[in-house]
Amino acid sequence: MYEHDVIVVGAGGAGLRAAIAAHEHGADVALVTKLHPVRSHTGAAEGGINAALHPEDSWELHAYDTMKGSDYLGDAPAVDTFAKEAPNEVIQLEHWGMPFSREEDGKVSQRPFGGLSHPRTTYAGAETGHHLLHTMYEQVVKRGIEVYEEWFVTRVAVTDHDDPEGRECHGVVGYEIKTGEIDGFYARNGVILATGGLGQAFDHTTNAIANTGDGQAMAYRAGAPMEDMEFVQFHPTTLPSTGVLISEGVRGEGGILYNEAEERFMFEYGYANNEGELASRDVVSRAELTQVNEGRGIEDEYVHLDMRHLGEERILDRLENILHLAEDFEGVDGLEEPMPVKPGQHYQMGGIEVNEHGESCIDGLYAAGECACVSLHGANRLGGNALPELLVFGARAGRHAAGADMDDPLIPTGPDAESEPGDVELPVEPGIVADASDPVAADGGAVATPEAVLEDAIETERERVETLLERDGINHADVRAKVQETMTENVNVFRQEGNLKQALRDIRESRELYQDVAVSDPSRTYNTDLIHTIETRNVIDCAEAIALGALAREEFRGAHWRQQYQERRDDEWLKHTLLAWEDGTPRLYYKPVVLEGHEQTYEPKERSY
Repeated sequence: MYEHDVIVVGAGGAGLRAAIAAHEHGADVALVTKLHPVRSHTGAAEGGINAALHPEDSWELHAYDTMKGSDYLGDAPAVDTFAKEAPNEVIQLEHWGMPFSREEDGKVSQRPFGGLSHPRTTYAGAETGHHLLHTMYEQVVKRGIEVYEEWFVTRVAVTDHDDPEGRECHGVVGYEIKTGEIDGFYARNGVILATGGLGQAFDHTTNAIANTGDGQAMAYRAGAPMEDMEFVQFHPTTLPSTGVLISEGVRGEGGILYNEAEERFMFEYGYANNEGELASRDVVSRAELTQVNEGRGIEDEYVHLDMRHLGEERILDRLENILHLAEDFEGVDGLEEPMPVKPGQHYQMGGIEVNEHGESCIDGLYAAGECACVSLHGANRLGGNALPELLVFGARAGRHAAGADMDDPLIPTGPDAESEPGDVELPVEPGIVADASDPVAADGGAVATPEAVLEDAIETERERVETLLERDGINHADVRAKVQETMTENVNVFRQEGNLKQALRDIRESRELYQDVAVSDPSRTYNTDLIHTIETRNVIDCAEAIALGALAREEFRGAHWRQQYQERRDDEWLKHTLLAWEDGTPRLYYKPVVLEGHEQTYEPKERSY
């Protein structure tokens, strides 16, 4: 068993920033990660980091743009905190050596991005996330922070109180990929989950193969509610053959979208008469798919993104990486011809319910980054707001877990925050299939001391892994493919009741199939079959939560479009969707959106671009 004050699970942007902040406040902190830190998916972020740095800009404007972009489902304390603290985080990065792109006078460059009222997106070419990871990893190494790399965390160790708000988290259980060892990481102060997204719930995604919703699923099963899972961002510009991301920076620099008839459809069809290609991502994605569905797409699949008019010098200076991606994956020379693009799953706005300090309702369990939902992004995230979120809320979680004195949070969490129970007609029963004797379904036991809680979780996990290795059964890949196909087919940009119910049926069948999965590779070293099998369970839990929330929310808000309900309904749906895992069954309930922040109050308005 390994022991530290603070255990950070995941070493992408949020995890690295949390670890640095905890260390700065005197904690003995360790990072536990299934990937080497600089291989984390944060490195794939291309576009930039939003912060109000210019004298003509302000944090209030950034906060307003963020709340408007969220379609008024963001919580004001999170939005205000984020916008106020983002500039200092960017300046701190610059002091740590982040190689930001600069203007001729030496100032950090800022480009326009979708949904922003001022050019406030700082960037490092089209490889911003890559440089951010390396910059912060250098700080981790400099400080001597312990990194347990290629340790796949599979379970959080929590007490088994009936009320989740009475539970305590004392650590995590990990599987060392290179040896097969299963051991525990005891956290004296707290565990911070920073495990990233869940894009592998879909088969066309910008996300890496490692983004399987591990943190969300583990926290959910431990009793922390998942919030607003129906809100999934589909990025408007991904390469059709692979899902590889083409940065919003292309449109920020002046790139143009065309349909088959070479019409600039964002303007000509009235989707965004003012902002055009720089409308928010949900607006652009729906516009592209509408063009395709109405027969104006190219090869009935995609549209064109053209940046040739920007000129070779500007493209090579600011977007060179995009040229390589288009050439390598589509055989297109972006200097000579337009690039094919279509929407692809990109980001999860929902996640583990936390407050503005990163605290879940379980004492000692925190979350930050994409796996968390402090409800900064609400129903739709603005481009360029993900990386500063990692910095702001990663740092806040790290400081709080290390014992820093911070103001009382204004965002409520846990069952006590419930304002009304949820009720939705489901085609099948959600949740686990197995009986209580199945170690795959077991999650803790009645134990006394913190060390005993962790030891019990370790033993349960060892039994689970032994079962998967020793029994005969089907391959997890067939189960995962079934989930990914139904999610892409039925829970995409455009959503219909019948399709959502079909997705839930398919996910239920996948759960039943998962009861018979087994690992064919008997080895204990670098057993990727075992790793992917464990991940598939997390994919199933996350996919079901997305589909359940999407079926329950009967309105059109942000990234969530329902065919039967094509308008935002503030009178009924200005609230968050919560799912609590109770004895293996998801329970749906709601809590109100917090529109009163630390310094300003927001009033919902019609969102147009």
